[in-house]
Amino acid sequence: MLGVVLPGRLDPGEAPSWVLGLGVGEAVNEFLVALELAGASGRTLKAYRAALRDFAGFVGEDTRCSEAAGRLRDWLVSRRRGGFPRSRGGRGFMVTLHYYYMFVRRFLSWCGVDVRAPRVPKPRSGVSDALRWEDVIRLLRASRDLLDRVIVLLLAETGLRSSELLGLRVGDIDFESGEVVVRSAKYGKERVVFLGDDALRVLKEYVELKRLGPEDRVVNISYQALYKRLKRLARDAGLPVEKVRPHILRHTFATEALRRGMSLPALQRILGHSDIKITQVYLHLVKEDVKKEYLNVFGGLHSGEAGVPGQA
Repeated sequence: MLGVVLPGRLDPGEAPSWVLGLGVGEAVNEFLVALELAGASGRTLKAYRAALRDFAGFVGEDTRCSEAAGRLRDWLVSRRRGGFPRSRGGRGFMVTLHYYYMFVRRFLSWCGVDVRAPRVPKPRSGVSDALRWEDVIRLLRASRDLLDRVIVLLLAETGLRSSELLGLRVGDIDFESGEVVVRSAKYGKERVVFLGDDALRVLKEYVELKRLGPEDRVVNISYQALYKRLKRLARDAGLPVEKVRPHILRHTFATEALRRGMSLPALQRILGHSDIKITQVYLHLVKEDVKKEYLNVFGGLHSGEAGVPGQA
């Protein structure tokens, strides 16, 4: 469910009065059109569609919206206990339930229905442990081809999301300045990230080798192929396979940037976070470094060595 625009960010307006007389299935179609006209991205529409189709399938496509609202609680209980198709449980399942609930609630409110149901809180999220920079070097050394190196360097040195990496085109890169224009699928906004010397050199070599033009995608593979490449690299590098995935390299970039002295506002802009509070979650990983330094200095001191305050 990551990467969708939250309900409050879109304004599909108010539903025509006749929508209340439609079955849920038809009303969902009208709502999705309204969202599209309000500027929803394809990814956002896909997320809403999945949630609303699941709800409509549960209450019945021909059930009127006013009646369907009374089944919202039943739907939530059913999904909470039985899960969604292909659901794997865990925190990911609860995040899906949280967003599905918000999307269905937004739809029913748009229809003009007074929604009364207990809220589904979003599970608290933390940031997975980042890799050490030495691990990034091990991934690079385990690379079998230039594409492997391009993938690792771009993710680890820019903090790109996997969707941004896979959508990146050669024309988005300024090889003279080392700047890259990133068009985020998450909020439909643009930002600029920067390439280090290693990433820029390898990227130039790859583009020339493949004879890529401005409109060509740099990493022209699917997400599944990207995921498998990183898993294979982790295995070949002797790293825990379960730990290495595309987003972990974004975490690695963020924490490494903070360790090397980058300011939080600068990191926020590079990562494309709308709120600096989101960026602040990376501070807890850096805090572990500070704690280690503290223990190295003070961890071995005992009261007999340091002296106890208040005693001669």
